[in-house]
Amino acid sequence: MSKMVTIYGGSGFVGRYIARRMANAGWRVRVAVRRPNEAMFVKPYGVVGQVEPILCNIRDDASVAAAMRGADAVVNCVGVLNELGKNAFDAVQADGAERIARLAADQKIARMVHISAIGADAESVSAYSRTKAQGEAGVLAHMPDAVILRPSVIFGTEDQFFNRFAGMTRMGPFLPLVGADTRFQPVYVDDVAKAAVQGALGKAEAGIYELGGPEVKTFRALMDQMLGVIYRRRVIIGIPFFVARIMAGMLDIAKFASFQLFPNHILTRDQLKNLRRDNVVSEGAKGFDDLGIEPATLESILPDYLWKFRPSGQYDDIQNSANNLRT
Repeated sequence: MSKMVTIYGGSGFVGRYIARRMANAGWRVRVAVRRPNEAMFVKPYGVVGQVEPILCNIRDDASVAAAMRGADAVVNCVGVLNELGKNAFDAVQADGAERIARLAADQKIARMVHISAIGADAESVSAYSRTKAQGEAGVLAHMPDAVILRPSVIFGTEDQFFNRFAGMTRMGPFLPLVGADTRFQPVYVDDVAKAAVQGALGKAEAGIYELGGPEVKTFRALMDQMLGVIYRRRVIIGIPFFVARIMAGMLDIAKFASFQLFPNHILTRDQLKNLRRDNVVSEGAKGFDDLGIEPATLESILPDYLWKFRPSGQYDDIQNSANNLRT
């Protein structure tokens, strides 16, 4: 019988790519999510019955244990960028990660892969980064041979980074940025999935890997590159941190005052703390080279999914080609 992997958060941005690759490797895949009816799109990743979404609440021991029963490996992709309801940073990224590792150890599951983030730091002023580090510690306490992946900002077809800012270019001639000089090392989502699959298959040594793409650029430079891809001219305005702090504070107050009916997906005070720090691979850290993976460039991927933000969408290249024939 083929081996089985349980992927917590397996229908999310990163999880779906891992699920597809594990299915292609011949494994049975359980996609553990809060709303299985919204994850049915993963079923065609394999043959009938090979990939199955199942109900799981990462905050509940019984639910997490049931989802991994009989598995040979587990992968945790669950994380939150913005606290909402009971899905607080500590409940999901610290306690949730530790829970998966503890129960995996109880069930004597051989391998675990945990998706963390560059910047994870137990002493960080950011609750996001601090709970990421606490989650790593919880995983290693129970599964010392786990593979922990710390990606920089992840890009790909379903991302909430380039898609978000490309969408903003439709609203006017300006593109406001907080932390315009902060450096990032964007990594392609499927490259992160390749690394996770190596961990799940036992082809990667235990330890922490920091994953960044081949290019390190400032936030402003990334937006300039994006504007070139979507054929738009916009004035990039760097918003000073003291102004952004006031904005984020007001947005967080609105979230609290509305009893979270306004979820504040714009800018939180915690996100602002992270934007003050570069998000790049640390010197001497293990990374893609140690996994034998050559990460994809932005140039090779961005046009494949950002074309829809061009003034004429998929017809822009056709129009440009026709114009070249006239000249």
